[in-house]
Amino acid sequence: MVDGWFTGDGDDFRLLGTRCSACAAVFFPREDVHCRNPGCPGGDLEEVPLSQRGYIWSYTDSRYRPPSPYVTDPELPWEPYALIAVELESERMVVLGQAAPGFTVADLAVGMEVEVVPGVLHEDTETIWTTWHWRPTGVAI
Repeated sequence: MVDGWFTGDGDDFRLLGTRCSACAAVFFPREDVHCRNPGCPGGDLEEVPLSQRGYIWSYTDSRYRPPSPYVTDPELPWEPYALIAVELESERMVVLGQAAPGFTVADLAVGMEVEVVPGVLHEDTETIWTTWHWRPTGVAI
């Protein structure tokens, strides 16, 4: 998907953010130019792996084919998916992402623990575009 937003695979998969050395604010998507905290005088930004687990803050069902630049095959039927807002407590932020394949809104609840796992956004004969998904904890990939 986007270079530098995540790293690893399997149990080592992590989203990557940046932390400001002056105010300790953490950003995702990453920030590589300046601190986005309006009250901060600015500091060096260092790459940091984000928490692998968080709690569902909110979620919804996506029942329509999104417009470009989202990549879908118009020849295939649209498959709805759940979109989850996950609170990462230690970073004090909410990160959005799709539910892992096989999980629908019927499987989710506010406050439920989820973990970030690698996922596939789209693939063709030449390329696999990777992304992240949120999966309820205790469920094998």
